[in-house]
Amino acid sequence: MKRVKITVLKTTFDAELAAEYGAEGLGPCPMLKAGQVFYADYAKPAGFCDEAWKAVYQYVFALAHGAGGGVFYYGDWIRKPGVAVCSCNDGLRPVIFKLEATDEEATINYTPVR
Repeated sequence: MKRVKITVLKTTFDAELAAEYGAEGLGPCPMLKAGQVFYADYAKPAGFCDEAWKAVYQYVFALAHGAGGGVFYYGDWIRKPGVAVCSCNDGLRPVIFKLEATDEEATINYTPVR
């Protein structure tokens, strides 16, 4: 299994939808900032948003297990092999991520219970 580099490309905010549905004072995601980098493999990286992890982990898992050798979805989504661009599930202030397969081997940092 390989490590996957997760880069926060940008945070967005839909002011029109937020005005209609959002809590008072809602703004862009306060947890993540453009340019932040995380590395993942089998587990959510420290400091990474739980909800964002739920949205991207299947792509991380696929890239970590070699799906990055080709392109996702028959080449009609991303043109670069080993890359996926995803967002979290927040409809008012989604965060956009770039996931990249690396050549770095993942290491287990826990003792399996048997």
